[in-house]
Amino acid sequence: MKYPPKHHLDDNKKHLIEVIKTYPLATIISIYKNQPLITHLPLIFENNKLIGHIDIYNPQANFLNNNNEVTLIFSGPQCYISPSVYSTTQLPTWNYIKVHLKGNVKAIESKASLKQSLISMTEFLEQPEHRYVLEPDNPRLDRNLDYIKMFEITISDWEGKFKLSQDKKPKDTEAARSELIKSNQESIKQFLDKVFS
Repeated sequence: MKYPPKHHLDDNKKHLIEVIKTYPLATIISIYKNQPLITHLPLIFENNKLIGHIDIYNPQANFLNNNNEVTLIFSGPQCYISPSVYSTTQLPTWNYIKVHLKGNVKAIESKASLKQSLISMTEFLEQPEHRYVLEPDNPRLDRNLDYIKMFEITISDWEGKFKLSQDKKPKDTEAARSELIKSNQESIKQFLDKVFS
């Protein structure tokens, strides 16, 4: 039996790009001496590649070059789905959206490219209000360029895992969708109330 089931896979690249753009914080995994190196960084999708920046003191920075292979995970919304939301008898489950990618990474050595990329990434992440603009003449930006490495990833494999109760009746699929929206809004507030109390 094939896993995951076909109805939980999404091979529509537009959907996968939408996840990347909406949830740009990626889990980046490199392997060194059979051990995973894992970092969480925002990546920007640009011209069919992913662009990122990493602190030079992060051990993984040394492996984000030379066409090394990386695995990436982007995570969309997720939540527990109680059988109580369905109109039919079901078992408890967990719904989620994930995008798994593989690619080859190349370091970008140009300080001018790094600077412009940091400005462009800030502009993208500030959408839609653009309350902050990272100005090119910001002295803090210039002072930090020596401590940041820029890299780009050429994507070789795409896999979308969209487990959203697609195998249920349309009414139950819609109920699970509503639960996903509601649960994410409520659980974030409850979690933050606990963390900051």
